Amino acid sequence: MNVVLQGALTGLGVALFLLAVDYLHLRKLARERAAKRHVPLEFDDAERRRLASLVRFCIFVPPVFAFSYWLLWG
Repeated sequence: MNVVLQGALTGLGVALFLLAVDYLHLRKLARERAAKRHVPLEFDDAERRRLASLVRFCIFVPPVFAFSYWLLWG
């Protein structure tokens, strides 16, 4: 497999893992807060902004991994 493609796929896996872990953690916190206050489950503004900024960051992870794999092993 091409080393750049391998780096991009590795970066994609890392980015998806970061998003999944953070989303599950925020959902757990929101669920606990909703149960405590007896309101429907809903993310607050800070949590939505945190997820949005993480998505924007994760867009750059696969190209950076591809470039670093190319630089190191290409």
